[in-house]
Amino acid sequence: MSNDKDFPVSGSDQKESAPKRILGYAIRYLLPLALTVTLVWYLFQKVDFSRMMEIIRSGANLWWILCAMGISVFSHIARAARWRLQLRGLGIRPPFFALCCSIFGTYALNLIFPRLGEIWRCTYISSKEKAPFTKVFGSMVADRLADTVTVLALTVLTFVVAAPALNTFLEKYRIGRDLLALASNPLFWIAAFGAVVLFIALLYGFRKSGPVNKLLQWGKELWNGFAVVGKMRGKWLFLLLTVCIWGCYFFQLYVAFFAFPFTAELTQMPGTAFGLIPCLVAFVLSSIGMAIPSNGGLGPWNIAVMFGLAIYGVSDAQGTAFSMLQWSGQTVMLVVLGIVTMVYVSATGRKKNNKKGNGYILQK
Repeated sequence: MSNDKDFPVSGSDQKESAPKRILGYAIRYLLPLALTVTLVWYLFQKVDFSRMMEIIRSGANLWWILCAMGISVFSHIARAARWRLQLRGLGIRPPFFALCCSIFGTYALNLIFPRLGEIWRCTYISSKEKAPFTKVFGSMVADRLADTVTVLALTVLTFVVAAPALNTFLEKYRIGRDLLALASNPLFWIAAFGAVVLFIALLYGFRKSGPVNKLLQWGKELWNGFAVVGKMRGKWLFLLLTVCIWGCYFFQLYVAFFAFPFTAELTQMPGTAFGLIPCLVAFVLSSIGMAIPSNGGLGPWNIAVMFGLAIYGVSDAQGTAFSMLQWSGQTVMLVVLGIVTMVYVSATGRKKNNKKGNGYILQK
């Protein structure tokens, strides 16, 4: 007679977990897609599409876009080199080209399923090197935290060097004037400080409750993953590679400025440091926009760049033409790198299987 364990799990248990799985998939994949569609629709509500295409056809110098595409490849290679430092500190030593392909594949996969690329690269490296997934994932979290700190530092720098242009632009609109008035009101900053203190006090007061305890543990793990960077060997090289990564990101956008007459003019505008300040404004806003989950940044990235260029007098149609062409160039490059990754992963997997087969034959 069969034991209970021979029978499958009851259908009720499966039904209870199915809605949660469906909700998880919807939040993970459908929400970013919905955001992408909504923001692209908003973008083209503000812009005449035919006018945008006319600007691209008549005024774009595609050689500068190709140059920007080439610079983006170096940013991915530098990111792979930086990640290798972290993995070596954990005793994990994958081939460098495998790390490069893991980065290429990450961004290519994010075009279809936002944020899934990070999970894939950790899974790929952990399985390839027979390393614990949690260790590899922790290094990826530290990698992303370093990017977050960099964006925050660049944001502060932008508000310092571009303050006059930002204030002039915001004063044109009612909501901008309201924001400036709010930022200059001491009561706002007192209230913000009080809210932070209250939040910390609530966390401390309810630290033993389940959700708060999980939140604190999560924060502690994130901090530990980031703090290890300061203790590992090669931390100065890590810092240098971080500067290299973000320098490539910045200059691929700056180089693209020369693809259109209206953005190239910004490099000649007095007080803009050869167009570096307008590029910094657009770059920082677009980096913040990338925090919004969407397919390859389509939508939030374009709107952020368009807004940044508008501060310096570039029209919505021109800004959209620039952002769409630059985004398209980067997307084509990611697709090409994604194909390279697929070929590499397939070839190395087949080689590994052949070795196993030969070993089996020899044993026989």
